[in-house]
Amino acid sequence: MTLSHVLTGVALMQSHPAGQIDSIVRSGVLDGVYPSAVVVVGTSDSVLLKRGIGSMTWEPGNPPDPDSTLYDLASLTKVVATASGLLVLVDQGAISLDAPLATYVPDFRGRDKERVTVRHVLTHRSGLRAFLPLHTSTTDATSARHRVVTEELRWPVGSRVEYSDLNSMLAGWAIEQASGQRLSDFVRDAVFDPLGMTRTQYGVPVEDRRWAAPINLWRGHPISGVVHDQNAERFGGVSGHAGVYSTGMDVARLSQWYLRRGRTAEGIQLVSGSVMDEFTTRGDRNRALGWEMKDPSSADNSGELLAARSFGHTGFTGTSVWIDPSQDVFVVLLTNRVMAPRHPRSIAALKGIRGQVADAAVRLRWYACRIEQMVSEDRVCVDGPAR
Repeated sequence: MTLSHVLTGVALMQSHPAGQIDSIVRSGVLDGVYPSAVVVVGTSDSVLLKRGIGSMTWEPGNPPDPDSTLYDLASLTKVVATASGLLVLVDQGAISLDAPLATYVPDFRGRDKERVTVRHVLTHRSGLRAFLPLHTSTTDATSARHRVVTEELRWPVGSRVEYSDLNSMLAGWAIEQASGQRLSDFVRDAVFDPLGMTRTQYGVPVEDRRWAAPINLWRGHPISGVVHDQNAERFGGVSGHAGVYSTGMDVARLSQWYLRRGRTAEGIQLVSGSVMDEFTTRGDRNRALGWEMKDPSSADNSGELLAARSFGHTGFTGTSVWIDPSQDVFVVLLTNRVMAPRHPRSIAALKGIRGQVADAAVRLRWYACRIEQMVSEDRVCVDGPAR
């Protein structure tokens, strides 16, 4: 019997961390925060728990599956696709983090824009505003891109952190220029396929949309498989800031790649550990390169037990991932919160759920280590979850 079988067998014990995760995630369904969720917890080389809870819509009878249900990742696209794709190109020497962004996005011109580097857009210190309503102010992908690249800087370069979708759009275009491929094709070839993320893609073909968790209702009918973000839709569903659909297990595979510092499950060093470390090291205001670092002052989203070295990201549709190299644990929680939520403050409620699940995931990691310790004298575990 494997460790995962042992943990699954006690998942219904409410005092056990696996049972706690089940109960916490299920409470989000019962409270109307989201109709469905998948959660995956694991380490660099194992999956400790994977669960599908609820139903794809508010009607019962269509449960989600961590292996096959596709969720609109929303802003998780920024790290799953864009930051990870840039990581590969930086490791290959095709992109320099401290080169001007205009080296790779030549039409990015204007006052002081020559000072904006690739690192600035990854850390959201470019000086650009947070958002532009491209879906209403432009008519197609060409005019939308022109609107972004000609947008004036609002603050001096490097002077403040302003989380901005525009930064990630620009990073996506840098990938296309440096790789010679469309963003969706490059990240598929360079990241998703090598990691076995076979279900991860920009958008979902019509014939596969039965696997996608609905993101909204149109005249009473669920909509699924199209991008929820309207600005991403303006770019045909492919953008550096949003557009990727994935499963819980595929995001888990990416998380394990980060925990293994660039090594695939087959032992291939896809990128160097030093470059991966650079992308996941804390900078200003709890930002790394594309990633968000754990905020020690708040339990929202990441809880209290993940270590300070932890990094992750969230998405508006109700998605999140947190990765803790210090304790060798990750937690993926994907929901379709935007599917007609019944909770009046679904975003705030989801933040609390994420934090509770993260804490239970750390406790599950500790519990699993103690089980391993029973069968291996060489296994060393801490006395409890590290703060």
